[in-house]
Amino acid sequence: MKSTLPAPTSALQMDAPLSPLSKLAARFSAVRQQTENLIRPLSAEDCQLQSMPDASPAKWHLAHLTWFFETFVLERFEAGFKPFDASFRVLFNSYYNGVGDKYPRPQRGLISRPSLQEVLDYRAQVNLRMLETMARLQAHGSQREQCELRELITLGLQHEQQHQELLLTDIKHALSFNPERPAYARHWPLAGIAPQAASWCPYAGGLLEHGFDPVHDGEFAFDNETPRHRFYIAPFELASRLVTNGEMMAFIADRGYQRPELWLSMGWDWVQAGRHALPLYWQDSTGNGKGDYRNFTLQGLVDLDPNTPVCHLSYFEADALARWAGARLPTEFEWELAARGLPASAGPQGNFVENAAYHPLPQQENRQGQPMQMFGDVWEWTQSNYNPYPGYRPWEGLVGEYNGKFMCNQFVLRGGSCATPQSHIRASYRNFFPPDARWQFSGLRLARDIS
Repeated sequence: MKSTLPAPTSALQMDAPLSPLSKLAARFSAVRQQTENLIRPLSAEDCQLQSMPDASPAKWHLAHLTWFFETFVLERFEAGFKPFDASFRVLFNSYYNGVGDKYPRPQRGLISRPSLQEVLDYRAQVNLRMLETMARLQAHGSQREQCELRELITLGLQHEQQHQELLLTDIKHALSFNPERPAYARHWPLAGIAPQAASWCPYAGGLLEHGFDPVHDGEFAFDNETPRHRFYIAPFELASRLVTNGEMMAFIADRGYQRPELWLSMGWDWVQAGRHALPLYWQDSTGNGKGDYRNFTLQGLVDLDPNTPVCHLSYFEADALARWAGARLPTEFEWELAARGLPASAGPQGNFVENAAYHPLPQQENRQGQPMQMFGDVWEWTQSNYNPYPGYRPWEGLVGEYNGKFMCNQFVLRGGSCATPQSHIRASYRNFFPPDARWQFSGLRLARDIS
């Protein structure tokens, strides 16, 4: 098999000083443990639930993440490789056609066996084999083997962190169908903050560099963040804060879901077909349409806070809300320009999964002339189609299926959410979903042109 991360698209260069594999082994153990920490509030029955085809059971996430390391790392580097269970190659393959057959995604909740305990045993065995393989190659592997191993494990850990967020969003969707409205965690109330007035932050734009920058973004990037390239941006303004629940309530009160002039054609069809009248997880507690809303969260069913960023919106809803406000969604290039202008710090700061809030928080500070909450809280929809950057080349090998083949009929989101691991996000990170998806922690920030 060829090297999966060719030099032109990887920040991990063959001639760069190698980080000790022992350091990577410690990170491997920490990330893998964090995934298992996320299921501690769940029962085995919870971990079996699949509430829609786009979501997966927590048990499947646990197994698939282990399948990734067994298939892409151990099968290649382990001496005398033997799979834990040969049937898992099909059961827990997600979308890698080059690997072979896949179990149908909409039916993952029907996989009652292996049991949750057997999946945890699978994880434990593969973890041990991974650590043994890293130790062996650190002692006896060539520089090329060590570099390729390091690249694949780094990718695998980034992949695992993506699934940590998906595990939370998927279990939230599944628990929302329970009439008891069970809580995943109980830390409510999260914050009581006075409302912050919105302002506009101006940007001159110009012909600027965009995309992954290892100096500022760290040593790793997914292939869809590359190559760095120049892009022209016209002068624009970006809202100082995220759109809030209160503003969404005003949109609803102004019959926003009943006004076709606010919606894209496909969006209006989506509204009509699904009879959508509220964001996902909102409930009109009295049925009088006067704004007495409650919201299902990972903390259970709570009163809706008007000062908290609105989330779980589709692209269609975000676009319509921006039109109603007399603005628009930013492009991903505008968003990145603003994010790179924030004060330098030890990486992106914000409300991430490490806070254990598992919900957006109201804006707690105000810096004049700078946008707040650019990272964490909610993924911010942009108006940018998920397209390849000029000169884009997918990775070689089987992991080349990771991003490139999804560059059709999707939109880019930026910034991470309250369910994103902090070490996983960066200014160049490009998330993407189809325009009707809203079970992720997705919200918006307004933009407008400067004429």
